[in-house]
Amino acid sequence: MAEKIELNLISGRTIQQGVSMEAGKEKPAYRDACGIIELNAADIKKLGIWQGSNVRVTSLYGTVVVKAIEGLQKVDEGMGWIPMGPWANRVINPNTYSTGMPTFKGVMVSVTPEPSGKVLSSLEVIEEGLAL
Repeated sequence: MAEKIELNLISGRTIQQGVSMEAGKEKPAYRDACGIIELNAADIKKLGIWQGSNVRVTSLYGTVVVKAIEGLQKVDEGMGWIPMGPWANRVINPNTYSTGMPTFKGVMVSVTPEPSGKVLSSLEVIEEGLAL
């Protein structure tokens, strides 16, 4: 069991994200669809956690608590996937390189178990980010 693992984080759109977004980004269903990190089963085992455990994802750009689940799509060992949204925005590079869109791929992150951490709602994540 590792106390921390290093991953290459990617982000993108998902069907679950789109469906839940239509109902409202402030709703629990949106948090459940986007406040997650999909991991390879081997990485979940390395962390010594159960599927659905809360973890802290930290990069050079910030930190956020999300729920760890086994990848709904193919996620290679050493990679993590967070759907686009406020949770991903807390840890990705905000530099848009004059394109108007941040780079949602290839962000190095560390992931640690966070059993007492809470996955915040989208509004709480945004409010917390504004307070920094």
